[in-house]
Amino acid sequence: MSGAKFNEKKILYQLRTNPNPEDFAVLYDTYVKQIYHFVYFKVASSEEAEDITSEVFLKAWHYVQAKKEINSFRGLLYRMARNAIIDLYRARAGKAEVMLGEEIEMADPENWQAAIELKSDTEGVLAALKKLKQEYQEVVTLRYIEQLDIHEIAEIIGKGNVAVRVTLHRALKKLEQLLPKQT
Repeated sequence: MSGAKFNEKKILYQLRTNPNPEDFAVLYDTYVKQIYHFVYFKVASSEEAEDITSEVFLKAWHYVQAKKEINSFRGLLYRMARNAIIDLYRARAGKAEVMLGEEIEMADPENWQAAIELKSDTEGVLAALKKLKQEYQEVVTLRYIEQLDIHEIAEIIGKGNVAVRVTLHRALKKLEQLLPKQT
């Protein structure tokens, strides 16, 4: 991972001194799937997720061309994606929907029962997650679905590391209360 961070820093430096599409394409290829999944989890359709993802990378390209300092490109992308999603929610006047995701493909018919149980468990967690307030949904999603570090989440949502840890702890306690008890 440290090698990937080093390469990102090097590419960011190159982009800052001389913005060029080939260098930006490397960053795009690295992060496009992560950003798409983050957005898709929060919007109603794959088309909206694709549109927002494209918008995020276009804004990031303009940001790079402006030669502004970037400490974490991934953090910048998630922050831009988060803001674009908030804008979409505002445009919908609070009628945001969250898709449960793609259907589970059962490539191995022998494991169909396990696949059905997994889908049921996933739907239960997602339904409980949707009942949490937006701030809790966001930190849980960023930490456990997007697998971001606490400091990256703090940068994205504009809070300190301790505040993110506290929010995450509270969100997990609330999520635990909402999930059905396993016997």
